Amino acid sequence: MSVTATNAPINDKREIFGWMMYDWGNSAFSTTVVTALLGPYIASLAESTDSYILGIDPAALYPFSVSLSVFLQVLFLPLVGTAADYTPNKKRLMLNFAYAGAITTMLLFVVKPDMALIGTEGAVALGCILFIIANLCFGAAIVAYNSYLPEIASPDKRDDISSKGWAAGYIGGGVLLAINFGMLSVMSDTGLAVRLSIASAGLWWLVFTWLYPHKRLVQRPANNKLPEGASLWTFGFKEIFVTLNEMRTKMPETGRYLLAYLVYNDGIQTIIAVSTVFAALELGTSSETLLLLVLMIQFVAFGGALLFGWLAKQIGAKRSILIGLFVWAGLAIYAFAILSNDTELFVMGAVLGIVMGGTQALSRSLFSQMIPEDSEAEYFGFYEISERGTSWLGPLFFGLAAQITGSQRIAILSLILFFVLGIALLIPVNVRKAMEDSGNDPTGVVL
Repeated sequence: MSVTATNAPINDKREIFGWMMYDWGNSAFSTTVVTALLGPYIASLAESTDSYILGIDPAALYPFSVSLSVFLQVLFLPLVGTAADYTPNKKRLMLNFAYAGAITTMLLFVVKPDMALIGTEGAVALGCILFIIANLCFGAAIVAYNSYLPEIASPDKRDDISSKGWAAGYIGGGVLLAINFGMLSVMSDTGLAVRLSIASAGLWWLVFTWLYPHKRLVQRPANNKLPEGASLWTFGFKEIFVTLNEMRTKMPETGRYLLAYLVYNDGIQTIIAVSTVFAALELGTSSETLLLLVLMIQFVAFGGALLFGWLAKQIGAKRSILIGLFVWAGLAIYAFAILSNDTELFVMGAVLGIVMGGTQALSRSLFSQMIPEDSEAEYFGFYEISERGTSWLGPLFFGLAAQITGSQRIAILSLILFFVLGIALLIPVNVRKAMEDSGNDPTGVVL
């Protein structure tokens, strides 16, 4: 691990590449585990028991697990951000959580029907518990990872570097998905192939974390110090309320943007998290076809992230995000009213891929412009509460709707509200004022 540097250069290509490659590695968890395979696999195991597990319908079990994992993040991630800002251990925190999440993901390999001692119902419960732990670690590592962006990139380059980081993630996740697709195509034991694919995502995450960010990211000294006699955890809880009050009184535009982001990103993350379960249960789409779909989305999203990075240079990040959100709202309507077969599913997937990378990459870089120096990780702790694959309101609404109606198609209606409300909240946000209030210079940034 690199030593702490007091004068680490900004816009250093070697460090930026190492930062981007973490996205290459950890995106395997988002794509193979969260988006492609674990949801349908857990649902199929639960349905094979012919009974509700913990009183939960099999179709709602995975969305509820996603929701619970993020409820825990609401409590935990702001504390991780404070720890990263007030101790010289941000890099170590990031790596430790990344390695823990990767290993927990690999342990999902043992989840199978008729497990010794605990049976299929126990296996489903174990799979949900391991996923919740892995997702919590994923989010904690991302808090520190995202907070590196203002440290390694100047304001005028953040949209571009953030977009390229997301693009690297889509390619990295796509390469592993291609390997998983080949595995599912040639292996006669589909269940074993799914378990191997899920475990491979953890191994991919671990290996690329060690090869690049472990070796290339520089640990900068913490400019904040804990008050004398204060413990990190007690101070961290207190700092959560201080930060929220600071956004309310001193940086209201940042607070408004974060609220808009939490709302619209819930819709985005819910579609990502439940889309394959929706396709499997409503359309009868096979595991092989689902992998091919997600694989296509990954490579389309690579181009979409770069396209939106270019668009932000022309019209600004906020306007580019709004364009993407109108498309997301249209996709939710399309899924409810039109989607009925695999061909239409792939058409929807192509459009989804274009806006998926762009809206997420620009949302991250735009937020980095609105937060004060030396508190990046703390603010990104709040941001990460609703970051990719970790939303909670959306899955909760979707899960409740599926539980009550027994139809995921009807449940998809609940997601339209998140995009409409997100757009309404984002439009009045004054980006220039947000930057100035947080002490950042808007010069050179397209607004």
